[in-house]
Amino acid sequence: MRSEATTAEQYLAELPDDRRKAIEAVRAVILENLPDGYEEAMNWGMITYQIRLETYPDTYNKQPLMFAALASQKNHMAVYLTGIYVSDEARDEFEKAYRATGKRFDVGKSCVRFRKLDDLPLDLIGQTIAAVPVERLIARVEEAGSARKSRR
Repeated sequence: MRSEATTAEQYLAELPDDRRKAIEAVRAVILENLPDGYEEAMNWGMITYQIRLETYPDTYNKQPLMFAALASQKNHMAVYLTGIYVSDEARDEFEKAYRATGKRFDVGKSCVRFRKLDDLPLDLIGQTIAAVPVERLIARVEEAGSARKSRR
């Protein structure tokens, strides 16, 4: 469910109460743990946490490099953690830690899906956000890009 909102506040105001409260809680955890250098913005119809183009302009799509995002989809809510999905090691560590919480592990290519706030291990989300400073995300993206180029 893509939103046309231009601010996080507008996005949240569009949501039903239960989803708004859940997304607000996850947003608070992200903002509390977000390393310096990332900005909160609206992009791709979601609340995104990204690296400004002035900091890292060399993106494949000429858009800011997305680190994380929050979205309310048709059948679920999602936290997108692209910052860990460009690293096999980081993704594996996240999965292991997530499964250890006992909560249902429902993931997609770069997202963690949840239907209610209790389904999401907020502490782990916060730790995951805090663990990837801007420099580390840039290094992971460049490393992943080099690996893809070498396979061609």
